[in-house]
Amino acid sequence: MGGAPVTAPHVTTLRVATWNLWWRFGDPDRRRPAIAAELRDTDADLVGLQEVWSRGDRHLAAELADELGRHVAFVAVPDPSFWTDRLGDDSFGLGNAVLSRWPLRDVRAEVLPTGGGPEAQILLSVVADTPAGSLRLVTTHLTPALTDSARRVAQVRALARHVVDAEPTDLPPVVTGDFNAEPDSDEMRLLEGHLTAPAEPGLLLADAWRWATPPARDDGATWRSDNPYVAARGDPPSRVDRVLLGLGRGRVPVGVESVGLLGTRGRPGPDGEVWPSDHAGVVVDLRAGT
Repeated sequence: MGGAPVTAPHVTTLRVATWNLWWRFGDPDRRRPAIAAELRDTDADLVGLQEVWSRGDRHLAAELADELGRHVAFVAVPDPSFWTDRLGDDSFGLGNAVLSRWPLRDVRAEVLPTGGGPEAQILLSVVADTPAGSLRLVTTHLTPALTDSARRVAQVRALARHVVDAEPTDLPPVVTGDFNAEPDSDEMRLLEGHLTAPAEPGLLLADAWRWATPPARDDGATWRSDNPYVAARGDPPSRVDRVLLGLGRGRVPVGVESVGLLGTRGRPGPDGEVWPSDHAGVVVDLRAGT
C-alpha cells in the first residue's frame, strides 16, 4: 500500500510534586533524612517545596538538591518574623523552592498581598526545558489562618495574574503549593475558575486530583489525622496541598496519567519512626505530547 509513512506518537511522562516541609518545627534535624528519602523514592522531575528553612546563605532545598542530583531555585519571604517568633529564634528564614531534573531559567519571585495581615507570602516561578518542551512551574504558600479566606482571595488573584502575564511556554503552566484552603472555598473556586468566574478572564487551573480514581478520589487529604503531628492537634483531615494544571494553554497537549500522595507514613530512623513532615505531598504523572 502506498501513502505517507505513519509517525508513531511521541509521549513523555513528567512527574510533578508539591510538598510542605514544615520549616523548623518538629525536630527538623531528625526529620531531614526522612524528607530526603521520601523525595528520592518519589523521584519527581519537578517538585515545588514550601516552608523551606534558610540560614545565611544555606537553605534546605540546596542541600536536598545536592543530595538528589537536582537543580534548585529558592526564594525567601521578606519578613519571616511571623514564623521565627513562634520558635524564639530569628536566625532562620523561610521560603519556597523548586527542585528540577533540568536546569531552571526565568526564575521570578513575587510577594503576594498581605491584606494587612502579619506575614507576607510569596510565589516562586521558574521555567524548565523538559524533553517535551518548556514548562512554567509556580509554587506558593498562602496565608495559613483558617479565618483568612479573604486574604487568600487577594493572594490567588495575584497568583492568577502572574500566570496570565508570564511568558507562554510549550506546555501548560503548572501551579503547586500549600493553599491552606479547602477545595470548595472561595479562593480555590476563583483560582480554578470552574465553579465561578475565574480570577483572571479565561484562566482555568484544574486541580489534578480531579483525575484521581477511587478510593483515592474520595480521600486525598494532605493534612491527615493518621499523621501523629496532626493527631496531636486534634484537627480534622483536610486537602490543602495541590498541583494545578492550566487548561487550554501551551502548544503541547498534556493529560493526567495518575495522582497520588507522598509522605503518608513514618520512616525508620536511628531512634525510632519519624514522619518527614506534618503535611503529605501530592505527586502527579503528566502525559505530554501526542
